[in-house]
Amino acid sequence: MGPWTLAAGLELRNGEAALSDPGACRDLAASLAEGLRLHLAEVRRRVPGARLVLQLDEPSLTAVLRGQVRTASGYRTHRAVDRQVVEATLRDVLGVQTEGPVVVHSCAPDVPLALLRRAGAAAVSLDVSLLTERDDEAIGEAVEAGTRLFAGVVPGTDGPLSDPAGSVMGVRTLWRRLGLEPGLLAETVTVTPACGLAGASPAYARRALAHCVQAARSLADNPE
Repeated sequence: MGPWTLAAGLELRNGEAALSDPGACRDLAASLAEGLRLHLAEVRRRVPGARLVLQLDEPSLTAVLRGQVRTASGYRTHRAVDRQVVEATLRDVLGVQTEGPVVVHSCAPDVPLALLRRAGAAAVSLDVSLLTERDDEAIGEAVEAGTRLFAGVVPGTDGPLSDPAGSVMGVRTLWRRLGLEPGLLAETVTVTPACGLAGASPAYARRALAHCVQAARSLADNPE
């Protein structure tokens, strides 16, 4: 979990979110960064030669930026955090990954793509069903700047799966709307579940991941 979603979810002794205390936010981010640095080093030691991908989940990031995180009473919301502070904190945490890419995931609407790109995210993972035409400009800029998109198109909970080509229809529609080269699809897009698989059964999780592979091949073989 990323520093701002942690700050929005963890409580101080008075019951309020750590988000209410700038000092607590700084300490939390510094502790997370140090823990990640040590964890990555340990995994590299245990798996020599592995290329590690660090993913941070930030579903509360948009709410933090907009001042939409509710206080303990539920009657107010915490003040919006300055975007420069949010970006600088993310940059510090993402910066611990020096030997591989960092992915930032959010299954909330209005993911701040430009901010994440400036903070150092090599890829952004999002739920494609939540995208609207308002997101087109930010997505187009991100793709042209080299940011990879982890496109969440496969349901994350047990249920029927559509045919692989149908699962990525929304991605193709987005690409045509943006006027991007179809050949960029396979290079830029990774097909994923919409919002993780924590609520899925093991059997469905296996089917969903296999479905992602088939859908990705469909994009590569038929980008138009």
